[in-house]
Order: sequence, then C-alpha cells, then structure tokens
Amino acid sequence: MELLPSLSSLDPFAMTTSPERTKAAPTRLLLVDDHPGGLAARTSVLAELGFAITTAVSAESALEKFKAEPFPLVVTDYKLPGMTGVDLIASIRLMNLDTRIVLISGFVDALGLTEETTQADVVLAKSSNEVNMLIRAVQRLTRRAAAKKPASAAKRPASRRKSTGG
Repeated sequence: MELLPSLSSLDPFAMTTSPERTKAAPTRLLLVDDHPGGLAARTSVLAELGFAITTAVSAESALEKFKAEPFPLVVTDYKLPGMTGVDLIASIRLMNLDTRIVLISGFVDALGLTEETTQADVVLAKSSNEVNMLIRAVQRLTRRAAAKKPASAAKRPASRRKSTGG
C-alpha cells in the first residue's frame, strides 16, 4: 500500500489535463509575441498543456494566419510592431466573435487595459505569476468555449436540427 502520492500526481500539468483532453484533438491556439523569449516560454507552457500552437511575431502575420483558418483561442502581447494587441483583437472580433482572446501586457495599469476597453476575454499583467494566470485563463476559456458549443446547437430552429428518427 502506497502512502505517498506518485510524482506524476504532483505535476501541475498532470493535474490540469483530463483523460478526455488526451483523447480529443488538441485545441488550436494562435500565440502572438514579437519577443523570441516570451514566445518560446509561452509556447512551451501551452504546448505542455496539450494545445496545438501556431505562432506569429506581428499582428499582421497573425491576421493572415487567422484569415486562412480561424483559431478558437488567441493569446497576444499588447506591444507589437505595426499595430497593438488591442488593434489585433478588434480585427479578430470583426471576423469571429466566438474566438476567445487573452491579452498580456506589462502596461496593464499604466494604460488602463481591461476586458471592457480591449475586447479581450482576459487581460493579464506580465508578472512573476503570469504563467499560472495564463494557464488558468486558457483552461477556463477552453472550457467555456466547449460548453458553449452544445448550447448553441440546442438553440437552432427545429427545422435545421437533424432528425434522430424518433
């Protein structure tokens, strides 16, 4: 009889991954940051959680990738070359209102960045706790998007629903 938990049960990533998650196709995520260090660190953390990551180093590049194939989840830095993360969010919202978006910035307080002023679903400040907050945010948004899909199917008019023969 083992009294101590196994090491895998202490792994924070293992605790956050459900058995259903490992069987399903990974959620696609677009990660936008012009700093290689931030891009690599966030890619590593989010890939470890099972996300299929596509990266972009500018808002323009991110928009091209999003237009080609919309992503259910976008994580973007605020300060980008050419246009800001807020401009990127506005462009994405025009194309797809259902995409969940996380905005990360070192200037959250100074610029007054909030969910209301940016159209992001979550606004995170760069900090020593950023990784934990990012993990929680993307997991919460992924669950919210998954829960929303069946509800939207139930709201379709009866004439558009598939008949089950009964």
